[in-house]
Amino acid sequence: MPLISSITGSSSDHREHWIGGAWIPPKSPDVDPVSNPADGSVIGSVPRGTAADAETALASATAALPGWSGTPRDDRLESVRKWLRLIEADAEFLSALISREVGTPIALSRNVQVGLAIDIARACVDSVSRLDDERRGNSVIRRAPAGVVAAIIPWNVPLILTLQKVVPALLAGCTVVLKPSELTPLHAAHLARLADLVSFTGSVRAGRSVAVAAAANLTREHLELGGKSASLVLDDADLTQAVAASVGQALFNSGQACLQWSRLIVPRRLVREAEELARTVTATYVVGDPAAPDTDLGPLISAGAKARVARACARGMAQGARAVVPPRDMDGLYFAPTVFSDVTMDMDLAQEEIFGPVISITTHDGDDDAVRLANSTRYGLHGSVWSSSDERATSVVRRVRAGQLEISGAPFNPVAPFGGFKESGIGRECGPERIDAFCELQALHYPVAGGRSVRAKA
Repeated sequence: MPLISSITGSSSDHREHWIGGAWIPPKSPDVDPVSNPADGSVIGSVPRGTAADAETALASATAALPGWSGTPRDDRLESVRKWLRLIEADAEFLSALISREVGTPIALSRNVQVGLAIDIARACVDSVSRLDDERRGNSVIRRAPAGVVAAIIPWNVPLILTLQKVVPALLAGCTVVLKPSELTPLHAAHLARLADLVSFTGSVRAGRSVAVAAAANLTREHLELGGKSASLVLDDADLTQAVAASVGQALFNSGQACLQWSRLIVPRRLVREAEELARTVTATYVVGDPAAPDTDLGPLISAGAKARVARACARGMAQGARAVVPPRDMDGLYFAPTVFSDVTMDMDLAQEEIFGPVISITTHDGDDDAVRLANSTRYGLHGSVWSSSDERATSVVRRVRAGQLEISGAPFNPVAPFGGFKESGIGRECGPERIDAFCELQALHYPVAGGRSVRAKA
C-alpha cells in the first residue's frame, strides 16, 4: 500500500516527493517555504511540484491499481486501520503542526483539525460493509473500484479533508495521488493533476476549472465547494442560546470554513436583542497566538486573505450594512470578529463567501420568509434552525435547500453524509455514502432455472 507512512520524527523540510512507497527526487530544484501565519516565520519547506512530477505520481498510482484493487477487502481494511493507528499515535505532533500551518488555536487543532479528522476516518472504516455485494433477484450488484483518484486539498482543514477522501478511496480499492495546498503541505507528500476520478474541495471558481478539465475525458468528479450558510432563529427559540452557538460556529477557524454559518437570520421584532447578544458574545473571543491555551481565534491564512476580508467589510458598509461590531484591523494577519446588521439579500455580505470572521444579521417575518431568505443564495451547503419545537423546526429544515441542517444545536455526526446543493458541490463526503463516490456499480446477472432470456427466439 503506497500511502501509509508515519509522520513521527519527520523533518518539516522536505526535499522529495512520496511516490509509490518511496521518497523520489523532484524534477525541479525549486523549493517553496511554508510560513506560520501567526508570525510569518518559516516553519518548513517543500519541493515545488511540476507537471512531470504529477505524471510520475500518476504513472505510479496507475501501475499500483491492479494490485491494490485486487487485494482482499479485509487486507485493505487492515492496512487502512494500521495507517490510522499511526496517525492517532502522532495526534499531538499533527495538532501542533497544523496549528502552525493554518493558525488554528492549539485546543481547536487538537479537538477538530485532528480529533474530528480521526473520528471521520474511523466512521468510514466502520462503514466498509457498504462494499458488500447485494443480491437483487437473479443479479448480484457489486461495487468495483473507480480507478486512480486525484485528491486536491485546500488549506483550512487539511487533515480532515485528506482523510475524508483518501480513506474511502483506499477502502474501495482505488489508488490515490494527493495534492495538498501549497499553503499547508507539511501534513502530506503527494501531488496530482490528472486522474480517472477527481475528488476536489475548494472554491466554486476552481471547482469549475476542475470540472471542465475532467469533462474532456468524461472523468468523474466529486466537488465539495463553498457555502453561504444560514442559521435560522424562529420566534419561539431560546435567542440567547441560538445567537451564542451561531456566533461560535461562524467564528470557528477565524471564519475560514466552508460550513460557516455566516448569516444569522432572526425575527424582525428580536433583531435589536440579537444584535446586543452578538456584540456581547464576540467580545468574549480572544484573538491571539494560536499556541496560547486561552486563544479562541488565530490569524487568517495569508495577507491576501486578510485583504479580501477587509474589502468585503468595506463593500458591506458601502452598500448600507450597519456595523454592530465594526471591522478592526490588527497587527500581522489577525482580523477581529465583525458583526453587521441591516443586511439585505441584494448585498454582497449576504451572497458572497467571505471566508473570515464576519457575521451578517438579516431579519425575517415568519417561517416562510425565513426559508425564502435561507434559500436566496446560489449555495446550499450547511445551516441550522432554532426552535423550542423539534416538530416546527423539522417542518422548516425540510424546505431549506442545503445538504445538512442542524436542529437547535445538534452535534456534527461524522457518519452522516456531508455535501451540498446547488453551487455547493456534487457528491457527498462522510458516512457510508462516501465510499460510493469511489466505486463503479457492476451488475452480474445469473441464469434462472426455467427462466426466459430476452435474447431467446420468440
